[in-house]
Amino acid sequence: MMKKTVLMLFVGLLSLGIYAQETAKIEFKSETIDYGEIERGSDGVRVFEFTNTGDVPLVISNVRSSCGCTIPKKPEEPIMPGKVGKIEVKYDTNRVGPIRKAITVTSNADTPTKVLKIKGTVKNPGAK
Repeated sequence: MMKKTVLMLFVGLLSLGIYAQETAKIEFKSETIDYGEIERGSDGVRVFEFTNTGDVPLVISNVRSSCGCTIPKKPEEPIMPGKVGKIEVKYDTNRVGPIRKAITVTSNADTPTKVLKIKGTVKNPGAK
């Protein structure tokens, strides 16, 4: 009886191990981009770089922002294992004041939802 239980456990773990390996994994270089202090009307484009550290193609199905002032752009093609992908974020720098926004990334990775953040401050160069 003991041998059968051990064998079942081993087979169970083996199949779990095989299943667990077949995933895409998304690993961001940084999950926060700090714009720092930037001038009003300056270039608001920044890039989040990530790597698919899994062993199946990574498909990003959706990237959305917490506000219309931030426009994220997702890669259209699947990111192959070991390859680097980019999510471009464009912030409307005509809005003076603090930047505190979240970008939600949905994919087929083992962590299906990731929240990226952008922060910083847009200064009005003419104001004293």
